[in-house]
Amino acid sequence: MINNKNVIQKPFEAIVIGSGATGGIAALTLAELGIRVLVIEAGPELTAKQALGTEPCNTFRRIKRIVSGENRIQSQHPGFWKSNPLLYINEKENRYKTPSGKPFIWTQGRQVGGRSLTWGGITLRLSDSNFKAKSFDNYGPDWPINYSDLVPHYNAIEKLLNVKGNNDGLDQIPDGIFSEAMPFTPSEKIFKEEVEEKLKYKVIHSRGFGTQDKGKTEDWPKSSSLGSTLKKALLTGKVEILPNHIVERLILSNDQSVAEGLIGINSVTNNRIKIYSKLIILCASTIQSIKILLNSSESIHSKGLIEPSGKLGSFLMDHISTCRFFSLPIKSKDKSKRNELTGAGSFFIPFGNHPDNTTDINFIRGYGIWGAIDRFDPPTILKTMPDTKTGFLIGHGEVLAYEDNKLSLSKELDKWGLPIPHIDFTWKENELNMVSHMNKTIEKCVKASGGQIHPIQELIKIPLLKEIVNNSFALKSDPPPPGYYVHEVGGARMSNNSSQGVLDKWNRLWQCQNVLVVDGACWPTSAWQSPTLTMMAIARRACIEAIKNQST
Repeated sequence: MINNKNVIQKPFEAIVIGSGATGGIAALTLAELGIRVLVIEAGPELTAKQALGTEPCNTFRRIKRIVSGENRIQSQHPGFWKSNPLLYINEKENRYKTPSGKPFIWTQGRQVGGRSLTWGGITLRLSDSNFKAKSFDNYGPDWPINYSDLVPHYNAIEKLLNVKGNNDGLDQIPDGIFSEAMPFTPSEKIFKEEVEEKLKYKVIHSRGFGTQDKGKTEDWPKSSSLGSTLKKALLTGKVEILPNHIVERLILSNDQSVAEGLIGINSVTNNRIKIYSKLIILCASTIQSIKILLNSSESIHSKGLIEPSGKLGSFLMDHISTCRFFSLPIKSKDKSKRNELTGAGSFFIPFGNHPDNTTDINFIRGYGIWGAIDRFDPPTILKTMPDTKTGFLIGHGEVLAYEDNKLSLSKELDKWGLPIPHIDFTWKENELNMVSHMNKTIEKCVKASGGQIHPIQELIKIPLLKEIVNNSFALKSDPPPPGYYVHEVGGARMSNNSSQGVLDKWNRLWQCQNVLVVDGACWPTSAWQSPTLTMMAIARRACIEAIKNQST
């Protein structure tokens, strides 16, 4: 942490905005290249004990914050129910707007470590069928980069994070650098055997993080930046953190070609400060980064940011999803205790852009199905079917890039005097057709395994939370609204020229090349895989190139 007045005097060679997954890898990459880095975080710096909390205190906090309205929207996200609710932003103080009838679930984490503290920890690579999807179906843009451009960065990050998984030889999710995969539960083994034999679907170990070491409850989760990248960055001595500071906008030079610094707002005192640097890297999360760029634009501030494409804020995307819970009879050999659900402690059915073609396909692009069995079963006394194991299957599908799915700034201001974001996003026909296909596929998988689909209320007795559960988006027949699974991307996409996108292939603003945007905002298409690993690989690549250019 550093002290500050109206202007931070200490010279930093780079400013990283945001301290989550991409902020952590950006800070570490720059520090290892010898760069002095300031990481700015809008929220406070917490201890691991404060951030992680304990039960039953976390449950009491959840109920209190839902009733008070502080977490009424974000409580729809499944992660809210296994994390400390203090890691989810106060919605009454941090408002956003949506059109009537078009809900968007914006999950925010405002603390050092950001949303990496609530990340599920699944790490899947994208393939060239994702980067070059237009070449296959002639819709939307191709990325200006290829899979090969990210391979060295995927490799480095997987080694650094000790990602667990198997090399499965599948084109749709390329193999990587993995440590030993986590074992399936006995029920998951049965599911895999039955589905692969009867349906010929490939069921693989999920790739990601394992369980937290027992007896080390004070440590940060390995999947968080504070437990990995940001922790290592701070140990270099090159990185400092400025918490409790919201970035208002960029400060540009008189000719508007260079960002000289930024204006930050102390979220506690409301005082504004100026911070100057040669390089600025936005890792604030998709919507926050777009918000900063929009509020820095020439249309709002004299001599502000010039964005020649006119597409800043457009082409916002997410993953469309569907969820089904099911019961699977306990086999005589299945005497296992409950196993922890983690990024690696689960499984995938990774169809990609080639879903089961025995059902009519009336959509383009693809999806994968994530699942687990016997990893979240409650005590037997709370189960309505004690002779079964409980499982879930969740489909994540690619959402196409539509110009009218976008983020803009309203005229209404928040408590810090900043424009409130307005998110206009709705599912289209392609996505609704895809989710219908997902549901049919999930039903086939459950039936093949010998299981039976049930609403979660019929599997688990939850008397105190019955009303909340009954109103959950995840349990309705229609797909949850956009934003639900916190995979939003796009809005400041990379492109091959300045008329088609906001950034070049090195993640630099076309008209202001010392500003990089490396979080999900830079994505031209959404793909179907969990996006965090690819965001981190993009961030590492862009930071290395930026420093290389400075030295030449």
